[in-house]
Amino acid sequence: MRRAAGWPKIGDLATSDVVVRLRTPEGRDEWLYCHSGVLAAGSKYFADRLSNDWPTCQILGSRYCVEVYCQELDLSSHVTVLRLLYAAEPCSRFGVRSSLGVLQAAVHLGCLQIAGACVDYLESAPWDEADEEEILRTIPCLGPQYERVLARLRPIDPAPVTSIFLSAFRHATSMLSVPELKSAAQEQLDYMLTEDDDAPLLLLHDDDIVKSQLNDCVTGLLNRFTGFISSIPTKQKQTPSGHQQELHSLVSDFSWACQVLSKLEMMKCLVVYWVGVSSDVVEAIDAVDCLDTRLKVAEVSAKVLEAIAFGNAVLPAEKRRDAVNVWVAFARTTKPLVELQHHHDDDDDNGDAEAPKINLDNELWQSLESAIVSIVLTLPSNMQADILSDWLQSKHAKYPDLTEAFEVWCYRSKVARRRLSFLSQINRVT
Repeated sequence: MRRAAGWPKIGDLATSDVVVRLRTPEGRDEWLYCHSGVLAAGSKYFADRLSNDWPTCQILGSRYCVEVYCQELDLSSHVTVLRLLYAAEPCSRFGVRSSLGVLQAAVHLGCLQIAGACVDYLESAPWDEADEEEILRTIPCLGPQYERVLARLRPIDPAPVTSIFLSAFRHATSMLSVPELKSAAQEQLDYMLTEDDDAPLLLLHDDDIVKSQLNDCVTGLLNRFTGFISSIPTKQKQTPSGHQQELHSLVSDFSWACQVLSKLEMMKCLVVYWVGVSSDVVEAIDAVDCLDTRLKVAEVSAKVLEAIAFGNAVLPAEKRRDAVNVWVAFARTTKPLVELQHHHDDDDDNGDAEAPKINLDNELWQSLESAIVSIVLTLPSNMQADILSDWLQSKHAKYPDLTEAFEVWCYRSKVARRRLSFLSQINRVT
C-alpha cells in the first residue's frame, strides 16, 4: 500500500515515539514501532490513550508503549489496520473475509475512515454463500451504522415480489420464452411457493387481482393446448418430430402449472379443462407414441385426480366417472410400457450411456392409483359397479389396484338396505 505523503514509515525505529503492543489471551505479542501523530490522527482509541487526559498518562512509559488486547484470530487484522493508518487512502480490498476482519479491528480501534472504507467495499463486493453467513454473524454486532452492508439480504417489499412473480409466471407458461429463461422461471416460482424451513416468499390466497392475472396466463396455456390438439392431424403429416416436441413441451408446462396452482389453491379451472379434454389427450398421446410424453401426461392426470379426490375441485358424478374410466385405461396400458422400457435400459449394457433413461417413479403410480380409488368411492353405487366390473374383467387388473374400492363397495352394497331402512319408514309416514 502507498504511504501517505509526509507520513513517516511504520516500523521506523529512528523516528518512532510510541510502541504499540498487540497482546492475545494465548500470550502472543506483536510489537510495532509507530508514531503518535499518525495514530492519534486516524484512531480515536489511540487519540484517547495518548491524550494528556488519559488517567495513566503521567506514569513513566505509559505514553510510549500502548497495549492493545485482541483475540488470536484478530491479531493480523489489527496489524493491517495499524499499517492502513499510514496509507495514502484506506484501501480495504482484501477480499470479503479479510475485510470483515479489518472492519472489526477498525471498529475496535475507532478508525472511522478505515471502517467506512471496509463498509463501502463489503457493500459493493460479490459474496458467496459462506461470505453471507460470515457477514450475518459479524455485522449486526458492530452497530446500526454498519448495517447498510446487509441491504441485499433484507426482506423485500411485497409489491416487487408480486410483480416479479406475475412476470415470471408469464414466461413460465409461454411458448415464446427463451428455453433457459422459461426453465429458470418455472424453477424459481416453485421455490418461491415452497414451504420448507422458511415461509413461502409469496402468499396470494386473498389477492383476487393477482389471481385474475394468473388465470389469464393459465387460460392462454389451455387455449394453446386446445389449438394444438385440434391441429394434430395436419401436424403429423407436416413435421412429425416437431409436433412431438411441441406436445411434450405443452404437457410439461401443464405438469408444472398443476404443481404451482395446487399450492395457490387454484386448481379448479385446470381440473375442469383437463377432465373435459381427457379423451382427446389420450388420442393425441397414442398418435405421438412417445413414452416420455406419456409419463408427463400421467403426472398431470395424477395431480388432477388428486385435486378431485381431495375435494379441491368439485365435479358432478358423471364427470368423475368419465375421468376415472379414461385414466384407468390409460394407466393400465402406460405403466407396463414404462416398466418394460425401464428394465430394457437396465439390461442394455451396450447402449448409449448418454441416452436419456426412463424414470420408474413408483410414487407417481401410487399417487395416481390412490386418487382413482378415492374418486371411485365417491361415486354412486351403480357407477362403482360398472367401473369395478370392467376392472375385474380386464387382463390388466394388476394396475391400478382397485381392491380397496371393491371391498368397500361390497360392504356398502350388502348393508345398504339395513343402513337406509329408516328412509322407507320416513317415506311411509310422509
